[in-house]
Amino acid sequence: MDLSLVGKTAVVCGSTQGIGFAAAVELSKLGASCVLVARNEVSLQQAVKALDAKQGQSHSFLVADFDKPASVQQAIDAFVSKNAVHILVNNSGGPPSGPITEANETDFTNTFNRHVVCNHILTKAVIPSMKNAAYGRIINVISTSVKVPLPNLGVSNTIRGAVASWAKTMANELGQFNITVNNVLPGATRTQRLESIIGANAGKKDMAVEEVEKEMIKEIPMRRFADPAELANVIAFLASPAASYVNGVSIPVDGGRTGTI
Repeated sequence: MDLSLVGKTAVVCGSTQGIGFAAAVELSKLGASCVLVARNEVSLQQAVKALDAKQGQSHSFLVADFDKPASVQQAIDAFVSKNAVHILVNNSGGPPSGPITEANETDFTNTFNRHVVCNHILTKAVIPSMKNAAYGRIINVISTSVKVPLPNLGVSNTIRGAVASWAKTMANELGQFNITVNNVLPGATRTQRLESIIGANAGKKDMAVEEVEKEMIKEIPMRRFADPAELANVIAFLASPAASYVNGVSIPVDGGRTGTI
């Protein structure tokens, strides 16, 4: 099985922590040169230093704020004007939890911009070099809510579904160029995002955090939360030559929690 990413450049978003950082670590282990994208320059500098460089890789970063699509456009345009990109991992933090009936209009528009619009900006920017290389991997980190909407995540459920439809459309149009577009759907993964959701639920239910965690874990057949590295392994496979005929799919990595086949 060919998993080597030597000679490939990967742009990884939201990559100073959590699933994004874990993905960059794994991609670097396979030989990719990683370009980390986030808004905190200090955190980016620290994250780059943690990446594997034993195979001659050259890692770097771009500072961009996903709440400001123009910032993302400027950063990626400057990079692709001088560099080719073979792998793009679209990943950014979700909106605050809460019932959809309590959401206001700006909650939807802001989240749409962060996820759909920024994904589109990044993807359009890297398509030309992927076509030139006859190799492209676009991987979107979304949520299992694209298959089964999750309670108390109204805005997130709505926008994540839009990302999945956008991705399937992209997959249909780009497959002819040997560019694949796939989605990884994390379940409950031990990240800062999960800690935030647990804390919010604990407050609303007037329960201890530990009790909320136990309730959530009971819903997972494997009876534990995922480690970000377990998501990163799937992302790395989809980025590799071995996944050359996997296109247009959404893969839950959730320990079996999602109630669909």
